[in-house]
Amino acid sequence: MKLRGFEIIKENMRKHPNVDIQLPKRGDSRSAGYDFYAPCDIVLQPNESVLVFSDVKAYMEDDEVLLLFVRSSIGIKKGLVLSNGTGIIDSSYYNNPSNDGNIGIALKNTTDKIVEIKQGERIIQGIFIKYLTTDDDYVLYENRIGGIGSSNRN
Repeated sequence: MKLRGFEIIKENMRKHPNVDIQLPKRGDSRSAGYDFYAPCDIVLQPNESVLVFSDVKAYMEDDEVLLLFVRSSIGIKKGLVLSNGTGIIDSSYYNNPSNDGNIGIALKNTTDKIVEIKQGERIIQGIFIKYLTTDDDYVLYENRIGGIGSSNRN
């Protein structure tokens, strides 16, 4: 039985079909985060934001979430942040019909200089965690119907 991990998304939904996608890996045995690799070269103009799809999806138990953070070296040395602060990948995002769970990386250049990221460079890290719900938990919709931003639609 699979508990949590990463997979390459279905071929017909890939954004980078001719790239040998690297699945996220931890830097060492005590690293909490799984490093995601840039699937292509990325160039960000000063104050520009870009959304790059990783062609990676994450599976996990229903009461878990994958949190995404910019790696320290990308934030400190290059001045990049995630446009949404922290990425939240719900378990229901996996295999969704819109994009098969393709994890998007929304980067923003906070500097006044052009920033370049090379294909294969480690750019963000993901950490799996358990979460709790309230006693009187109420959900708007039983099932997810799409990709990014779809958990508030039915």
